[in-house]
Amino acid sequence: MADSTSTSTDSIAALTAVGLRDALAGGELSAVESTEHFLSVIEAQNKHLGAFITVTADQALEDARAADHRYACGRREDLPLLHGMPVAFKDLTDVAGVPTTHGSAALEHKPAPEDGALAATLKTQGVISLGKTQVPEFGLTAYSENRVAPPSRNPHSLARSSGGSSGGSAAAVAAGMVPFAPGTDGGGSIRIPAGACGLVGLKPGRGLVPSGASAGDAAKLVVAGPLAHTAADAALLLDALVPEQDRPDGGYLANVDRAPEPLRIGMSLDSPWSRIYPFHIEPEAMDALELGRSLLEKAGHSVHEADVRYDNRYPEAFTAAWTAGVGSARIAPRREALLTPLTRTFRRRAQQRSAAKVNEALRFLRGFEHDTVAQYSQWDLILMPTLAQTPRPIGWFTGGGHSSGQWPSEWTGDADEDYKRQCEYAPWSSMVNVCGLPAISIPVHTTEGGLPMGIQLIGRMGAELQLLQLAAALEAV
Repeated sequence: MADSTSTSTDSIAALTAVGLRDALAGGELSAVESTEHFLSVIEAQNKHLGAFITVTADQALEDARAADHRYACGRREDLPLLHGMPVAFKDLTDVAGVPTTHGSAALEHKPAPEDGALAATLKTQGVISLGKTQVPEFGLTAYSENRVAPPSRNPHSLARSSGGSSGGSAAAVAAGMVPFAPGTDGGGSIRIPAGACGLVGLKPGRGLVPSGASAGDAAKLVVAGPLAHTAADAALLLDALVPEQDRPDGGYLANVDRAPEPLRIGMSLDSPWSRIYPFHIEPEAMDALELGRSLLEKAGHSVHEADVRYDNRYPEAFTAAWTAGVGSARIAPRREALLTPLTRTFRRRAQQRSAAKVNEALRFLRGFEHDTVAQYSQWDLILMPTLAQTPRPIGWFTGGGHSSGQWPSEWTGDADEDYKRQCEYAPWSSMVNVCGLPAISIPVHTTEGGLPMGIQLIGRMGAELQLLQLAAALEAV
């Protein structure tokens, strides 16, 4: 085992997540060394970025010492897959002994009595949790700003949002605070911040990651997946999230560098939100799309225009399903005023909506899924930009300002305008969750102002490895 001075901070920072895993497993680096490095990065950067709500440094170091002890007493082949790897969990996920705020000032922030399924799964695989990352209230929005802590900022431009709802986790990965992180995605919550922060963000297909499911998710929208710098790093984390019997032979990481066979890819800018919220696609998003198309063609794939038609009843049905959970959240009446305007508005509407209406929306979404998957099936993959706009300024969705670095005491924006702006910003996200299909955001372009822009590829059920292979191929090109 290496001593605490054998590996410099610079050399740790230069490692990919796969390289860090190998260094920890091979004994070139101790878990304590690794943990101390990433905690030092958090201490230096979080005050500017707001990526973490809670940092659990003492517990992380205790867990790292325990990991080093197990390493010293055991055999390398017995190590868990992610032995000693630092991660962070978004603050919708319970971690034993740590408050789960759900991004809401309306809740009492009591320490969780035990790990939630996602944290338990990854801890079994050997990870060390460094804390909890910033989220929007109840994970509802495409930006990570709330009344609990400062907003999560984009490491590429501190005046911009890192996206949501896994925005704090994406900012943490992009800034080098953790090597990779699990996110959860119910309407774009992995792919949106991945696109905003220049990361690979994979939303697996429905049911592949059991620990990512949400108990109150009647529409079965939510799934957990990786946020990472590279396709290989994302594949490593996916190996830890997916039960062994459900992984490809050898696992995702062992296969990620194999090039897929030439694919027929349909390129589409159609969106189920466009009729109710006609949106403008910024030139930077089109630049990313054209570059992504060119890279895919250079990699041997054919890309053609695809005509996809969506049922215009989708927005109302999705909104009913997406907000149903916040209507039943247990919030003391005296604390309702502490909710953000968007949450308060959609909570009231959800409570006024009958169970029959919700069931009607769920039935519609199942029919929408069947129809949309049938249209997509004409192609091996569907291609579009990840986002229609560059990362938005902090406070842009809410109508408030956060230039001081503090969270607002009052949110000046209108809830419906807030929601409209989100749908215009990320018009190609939520329908993938409804369809249960896997999708990936891949960074391909940097604007003149230094902002990352990505493309989204939607695959058929079971195409997670194929999507990661394409991401790896585009990295190589």
